[in-house]
Amino acid sequence: MADSDEDQRVAVLRTAVARLRRELAAHPVEFPDRGIAEDELAALAAMAAGGPPETPRLRRSLLLIAGAIGSVSALSRGVAEVREAVDRFAENGTG
Repeated sequence: MADSDEDQRVAVLRTAVARLRRELAAHPVEFPDRGIAEDELAALAAMAAGGPPETPRLRRSLLLIAGAIGSVSALSRGVAEVREAVDRFAENGTG
């Protein structure tokens, strides 16, 4: 895979994670698993900052995020964007 393709996938992931982190921070309602979502989003951000992340680890974080905030409808678009960004890594067979 060309470095530019890899860079693009990482950039998309970084953007989606940053957006969802902002949305979660601005969400006024507390819910039980908010801390889990915040921790996993921080982990995803760190992975994206460190270069090409491992697909299994991305998927694990996505699963935890979806489980933690998947039922919060105001955040569903952001979760979907993160899922789509993670799926870009699986489609290209890395990790």
